[in-house]
Amino acid sequence: MMLPSAELSSSNGGGGASGLPTLPDFLGRKNKYVRMDDVLPPEQEGEDGGVLVRERQSSRRYIFACSVFASLNSVLLGYDVGVMSGCILFIQRDLHINEVQQEVLVGCLSFISLLGSLAGGRTSDAMGRKWTIGLAAVVFQAGAAVMTLAPSFRVLMVGRLLAGIGIGFGVMIAPVYIAEISPAGSRGSFTSFPEIFINLGILLGYISNYAFSGLPDHINWRVMLAVGILPSVSIAFALLVIPESPRWLVMQGRADEARAVLLRVTDTEDEAKERLAEIEAAAAAAASNGNYGDRNKTVWQELSRPSPVIARMLVTGVGIQCFQQITGIDALVYYSPTIFRDAGITTERQLLAATVAVGFFKTAFIALAIVLIDRVGRKPLLYVSTVGMTACLAALSAALFLQARGSVSRGAGVGVAILTVCGDVAFFSVGIGPICWVVSSEIFPLRLRSQAAALGAVANRVTSGAVAMSFLSICRAISVSGAFAAFAAISALSVLFVHKFVPETSGKTLEQIESLFGGGSGGEDRRELELGDVEQLV
Repeated sequence: MMLPSAELSSSNGGGGASGLPTLPDFLGRKNKYVRMDDVLPPEQEGEDGGVLVRERQSSRRYIFACSVFASLNSVLLGYDVGVMSGCILFIQRDLHINEVQQEVLVGCLSFISLLGSLAGGRTSDAMGRKWTIGLAAVVFQAGAAVMTLAPSFRVLMVGRLLAGIGIGFGVMIAPVYIAEISPAGSRGSFTSFPEIFINLGILLGYISNYAFSGLPDHINWRVMLAVGILPSVSIAFALLVIPESPRWLVMQGRADEARAVLLRVTDTEDEAKERLAEIEAAAAAAASNGNYGDRNKTVWQELSRPSPVIARMLVTGVGIQCFQQITGIDALVYYSPTIFRDAGITTERQLLAATVAVGFFKTAFIALAIVLIDRVGRKPLLYVSTVGMTACLAALSAALFLQARGSVSRGAGVGVAILTVCGDVAFFSVGIGPICWVVSSEIFPLRLRSQAAALGAVANRVTSGAVAMSFLSICRAISVSGAFAAFAAISALSVLFVHKFVPETSGKTLEQIESLFGGGSGGEDRRELELGDVEQLV
């Protein structure tokens, strides 16, 4: 079908953000928003069209590689979360720690990582997105080495402190960097990469637990933690490959370098010029604070005393980060052996094998999310995710309640527990898991983006830590089934939050998204954007 303004796209080279669904094919956008300059007209099927397709394929491969390398730090967070669920069983026996120390050791990572996330916003503005990724890897390596060699609980906590700060840097910067180099049509898919790498890390952590659990207690958990150093070593190579963010370069007045990067990540020179002009206009508006407030305010002053536009952005960005964690996903991941033991599984090998199944489900469904996020859109996936999680958490609570009272057989209780836990992580991974990072990295204006995204990451880590550090105590107070009944109720609230506060951002440039909150250009420009979206329905 020929779209109404296809001829217009040929006048600017036809090189749009989404282009043809080439490498990888699923990164092509198929949702209802189609930008006119994203369409390759049939008139260009000759030699020039072939060159354009090859250029588009080359730029997509380059962005794909940059997104993968930038996401490597996320493997560290996932691996730490996954491996600690098994390590804690052996650390308890080797270092003789009590239940409170277990909760502190497991849950403190989230609180510690918020220090890295807070510092990461300012650091990335000062030294660049790229080198902040490298800093995160160095700090994590130091922490992992200390934990591996720790002779006591206190030294183990020092290593945990360093590792947490490194993870905080990495979790905050990767989505921002990827969002700033990706085209609008596939930004959601690429920005989801950190989440799939977190899930891959969790799976690797579970596999590590299972593989090394047969070693002596004073060695196995040290080997498990030491393996986590390997992904961060590869980041040294990544820094030689990935470019600096063009938007950060524009903020530093280095427009020529930004143009050189844009030529690598866009399909045509005309598109690179157009995107550079948009970025420079946004940077100029941010420098004068446009519609948002006083130009003499610092970034943190704007965020602490926000204008109505920024306040709406903060409610969406920080709120979705809180709901991602407060629905109990880290409780399921960290304490899945405890949950399965409560359901009736007895041996450690069986417990660790069941957690590997959880890891496979979590990783497989995040891959599905990457396929769908730019085709279906953010909001439909969020609805599916939050409703599905609510149902699974309620079913898990009911199954554990009945199992505790002997109303169901042991086999049925174990089966339902494994099914609902796997279902919950699957629904999480297909929706709110990756999308919270996508949304929080794309809704804020350029001047505030890195530090506002850092604020969202802090909210995420605080709620994660609160859940992880209090889960065992809550279970002791109201039972495991009661804890998951509470998570189900909170998950139901997340459905309402998505409906009221999260807009659909798929297919729009970072500069256009501001208008969804009443920012950016004035009302006339906003009406033009909305009319353009209607004209582009297919």
